[in-house]
Amino acid sequence: MAEQAYKVLIIGCGNMAGGYDLLQSEDALPLGHAKAFSKHGGFTVSACVDPDAAKREVFQQRWQVPVGYTSLQEAAAVGPFDVVSICSPTHAHATDIQFALALKPKLIFCEKPITVNLQESQRAVQACADQQVLLAVNYSRRWSPQVAQLKADLAEDHWGAVRSVSAVYNKGILNNGSHMLDLLLCLFGPLRISSVGQAVDDFFPNDPTVDVTLQTEQGLPIQLNVAHAQDYTLFEMQIVTEKGVINMEDGGARWRFRHAKPSEQLAGYRFLNAGEWVSPQGSYALTGAVANIFDALQNGAPLASSGSNALQAQALCEQIQHMASAQAASLNHQKAAV
Repeated sequence: MAEQAYKVLIIGCGNMAGGYDLLQSEDALPLGHAKAFSKHGGFTVSACVDPDAAKREVFQQRWQVPVGYTSLQEAAAVGPFDVVSICSPTHAHATDIQFALALKPKLIFCEKPITVNLQESQRAVQACADQQVLLAVNYSRRWSPQVAQLKADLAEDHWGAVRSVSAVYNKGILNNGSHMLDLLLCLFGPLRISSVGQAVDDFFPNDPTVDVTLQTEQGLPIQLNVAHAQDYTLFEMQIVTEKGVINMEDGGARWRFRHAKPSEQLAGYRFLNAGEWVSPQGSYALTGAVANIFDALQNGAPLASSGSNALQAQALCEQIQHMASAQAASLNHQKAAV
């Protein structure tokens, strides 16, 4: 443990900062930054910034944050901070990272995506590198023990050859789709886009949910399917392998592992068994993230999710958006010509 706790400044006092934890029991695993840092023991949340006074005061009271500021300029006058946690809306991230760097922290922990577009994100990642400030990006499943175990099992051939992957998401290719793309990059390595299908404007302006067909470098086919955010939240994946089928449901809250077994009725046939369900009691992702951040600060451990993988996911998102936009324009031109 550090001799003295690392000082944390949290920018933005909304759901990811601590709002999601307000209805959880004290013993529940943290869903937001404030609780995750507070529970670790190696950090102290020293200050927060939010222009909404009411929201800021609720946040300070709940998480016992001694000082709150309306603006980053106010926080800059009092620093320093070891860690700056950016939980503000995505459109504010580029400016917030700039201000955070002026505070000369050791590490910035940024919600995903880094910024609203790839070029700005590249500049932010480079600025952190130039100033030797570590950048962790909250693609949370990279800190999930279930994902880490699955990645190891696939790499060690426990499931044999992977035949295909299908997934479904909603609420925008950048907002939620980037989480799925990052998870796929984590498990299967670099991806290329084969084609895009329908684009659905289901939540955010200028961030449609898009059907996408991808391939890995080894030619593994991956299909990303569309759901509609106005119906319900959906973030799930199925991996079909030589030896069975793996399902991730409820965003990773439940996993099902089914193995192929010889049929008891039909000689020579193999069928999938009922399998086993694994339902972790809460999400360990933010707990793992903060532990990883502490290890990076104390011992130079690599970050499980950094600017590097975040840029890969955002590059895919931007390419998908451009392809979907071009396809829509072409279809509209064809209709107009009829």
